[in-house]
Amino acid sequence: MDANNFLNDMQAKIHQAFENSPAKDIEKNVKAMMTQGFAKLDLVTREEFDIQAQVLAKTRAKLEALEARVAALEAQLKDE
Repeated sequence: MDANNFLNDMQAKIHQAFENSPAKDIEKNVKAMMTQGFAKLDLVTREEFDIQAQVLAKTRAKLEALEARVAALEAQLKDE
């Protein structure tokens, strides 16, 4: 038996043992618990967060442009 077959066989046996062990049930239960916990929190998806970040960036750019415009108008009023 060559080393590659031996390693593949060992991997298959370990995987099978894990599938049949209580660890798999524990993993499923922990995932279910975490999913329920996250559902109770008021979280947003990454996509929603990125969209809001883009909206905020555009709003900041508009605000900066308006601030510059107001400063220019104020300067004009002082010169008159």
